[in-house]
Amino acid sequence: MKQPKENMPVALDLGVATFRVSEQGDMAMAYVEMKAGADATPLLEGLSDDKCESPHWGYMLKGAIHLRYKDGTEEVCKAGDMFYWPSGHTVWVEEDTAFVEFSPKEQLKKVYDHIGEKAAAMSS
Repeated sequence: MKQPKENMPVALDLGVATFRVSEQGDMAMAYVEMKAGADATPLLEGLSDDKCESPHWGYMLKGAIHLRYKDGTEEVCKAGDMFYWPSGHTVWVEEDTAFVEFSPKEQLKKVYDHIGEKAAAMSS
């Protein structure tokens, strides 16, 4: 089954980041665009270790994304890289970035719900 990214429902639109998500079985596939300067770190506060609780597998399409794991290690994934990010990470970008990721849908929904609530609270 295929789906154009433009037809995927927008799960989160934060202005600096847009997350389009489609669910298939137990997995969620997401197309994510983040604008230069976007940082998920403050939006993850309140989750376990203040980090994303969902693992992700994916492919970097454009730009680069910085990751910090709960053990303090950091890495950068760049356009052309395939990746696996275990749960317990945060991300930020210094340039416009786009990637696709595949995640367990229940874990991803929990994280996205938290991010949406946190973003709403920060904007009010």
